[in-house]
Amino acid sequence: MPKQFTTLRYEQRDHVALVTLDRPALHNAFDLAMMRELRTLWRDLREDDGVRAVILTGSGDRAFCTGVDRTALDDPDLPIGTRGGTPLHFDDPGDWISPKTAGDLWKPVIAAVNGMACGGAFYLLGQVEFIIAAEHATFFDPHTSYGMASVFESMAMLQRMPLGEVMRMQLTGAYERLSARRAQEIGLVTEVVPAAELLDAAWRVAADIAAQPPLAVQATLRAVWYAQELGYRQALEVAKTLVQLGNDPASLAEGQAAFASGARIPWRLR
Repeated sequence: MPKQFTTLRYEQRDHVALVTLDRPALHNAFDLAMMRELRTLWRDLREDDGVRAVILTGSGDRAFCTGVDRTALDDPDLPIGTRGGTPLHFDDPGDWISPKTAGDLWKPVIAAVNGMACGGAFYLLGQVEFIIAAEHATFFDPHTSYGMASVFESMAMLQRMPLGEVMRMQLTGAYERLSARRAQEIGLVTEVVPAAELLDAAWRVAADIAAQPPLAVQATLRAVWYAQELGYRQALEVAKTLVQLGNDPASLAEGQAAFASGARIPWRLR
C-alpha cells in the first residue's frame, strides 16, 4: 500500500521498505511534521505484513539527520519540554520518532548513515538494529557546546558504545567528531562502505533478513533487546516464551526439509 508523506520518502521493494528523511536543505532535521509522520510510519509498518525489514537513511550526502530543527522550536505544538506547568509532565522527541518507543515496531530497522549524524539523530540510531555507514559519515553531539545537557542521546548511545567513548563524544560536544572508521572500531557501526555503495550494501543485508521466516526474525530481535535491557536471569525467563512464539511449525518444517535435501544458502564473508 503506497504511503504518502511530505517530509519522508518511502519506497518498497519486495519485503524491504526504504525510508528516507527528506529535508536535505536543513540536514534532515526533524520538525513537527516529520515527527508526526515518523510516528505514523512506524505504526503503519508494524501492521504491514508485506514489510519484513526497513532501511532508514537521509536525503542527500551531507547529513543523515542533525536532530531537532532549531527554526521550528517556536512551534507551540512541538512535543518538546515541560507541559502542564510542572516538570513532572515532559514531552520528548523520542516518544514521537523512535521506532520502538513511538511505533512499537519490532521488525528489523537498518540505518544507512550518509553524512553527519548528530544530536537528536541518536534517538533514531539508538533504536535501530545496526548501522552501516558511508566512509564520510561522522557522529557527534553538540548539546553541551551550546549549553544543553545531552541526556536522552547519551543514554541511547550507552547501549551501543563503550562508556569511555560515550563520555568523550558527549562531553566534547562540537569540538570532536567520530569518524565512520572509528565508529566501526568501537562497535557503533557494523560496516563502512564508499558513499556510492551505501544503499546497495543496506539493501543486500535487508533483503537477506527479509528472505527468512519473519516470526523467527522478530522473536530473535526481541530476544536480543530483552537481553540488553533486562538482567540476564530475567531475560532467560522471557526466552522460554520467545522460543515457543518464534518457532513457527510450518517455517521450521520447511527449513528442516531444505537442510535435509542438501541445499545450502550461498554466503559471503564480511
